[in-house]
Amino acid sequence: MKRDMLSLIVPCFNEEEALPVFYKEVCRVAGEMADQDFEFIFVDDGSTDRTLELLKEMAAGDPRVIYLSLSRNFGKESAMYAGFCNARGDYVAVMDADMQDPPSLLPEMYGYLAGGEYDSVATRRINREGEPPVRSFFARSFYRLINRISDADIVDGARDFRLMSRRMADTIVSMGEYNRFSKGVFGWVGFKTKWLPFENVERVAGQTKWSFWKLFKYSISGIVNFSEAPLMLSSVLGFICCFLAFAAVCVIVARRLMFGDPVAGWASLASIIVFLGGLQLLCIGIIGQYLARTYLEVKKRPIYIIREDNRDREA
Repeated sequence: MKRDMLSLIVPCFNEEEALPVFYKEVCRVAGEMADQDFEFIFVDDGSTDRTLELLKEMAAGDPRVIYLSLSRNFGKESAMYAGFCNARGDYVAVMDADMQDPPSLLPEMYGYLAGGEYDSVATRRINREGEPPVRSFFARSFYRLINRISDADIVDGARDFRLMSRRMADTIVSMGEYNRFSKGVFGWVGFKTKWLPFENVERVAGQTKWSFWKLFKYSISGIVNFSEAPLMLSSVLGFICCFLAFAAVCVIVARRLMFGDPVAGWASLASIIVFLGGLQLLCIGIIGQYLARTYLEVKKRPIYIIREDNRDREA
């Protein structure tokens, strides 16, 4: 009887401190799941520390370890896509190397999928202990906003950590868009998903690579990729300004004709001009975000470039 294979995709960027701990734990879990085969696909996303060296050492002693070293830092989204494109398993999982995605959940996740009722088992944090309050506030606000204005189903606290069927993984690979927002992609493709809540876990070692500014840009990318609401907003603002301007002209003409009241007040006029100028720049900026992403898509550049790997193995 054919044994199921689980492919674990692990994006890595400067994770030399966390990798030994993660690898030891994931090997322990794989040992508990002795009826399944595993492959560990580590994607080195242009690390500048000893991450690649450690991956080579692990691969030399464990045939399950596959490493893909990208030619530069393409970002986590590209690294995840590289893993999807090279995963061979019947089930494919995405998880971080910092232990914030507990490998101990894998047996339970596989149990749900093996039953055939679900195509994906996704994880979500039920709390944000250890996270700055401001960051938590903006994160929750983002989830509420994107679910309201887009057709992507993104659960508050959702992690990238999930185990999915082969057909769902193949569907994700088929979505070869350059500007990627995986949380949105996972929700957009559909398939029946089981959500698995767990307590927030701190990084086992090292520092987070996600600054507030990077998270802000990532959230903007998610909104632009999965919603046309910002474009609609710029149209609505333009209509409102036109209506208000027309109403103001009517009032000014009426005052002049009925009361002979001259229009005065350069300060208020200057304020209105500045306001409208800022509104125009805002709308142009919104349109520019969509144009910039369209420009990147039509150039058809590769999503990732592999510089070095150990994929020469028997299928």
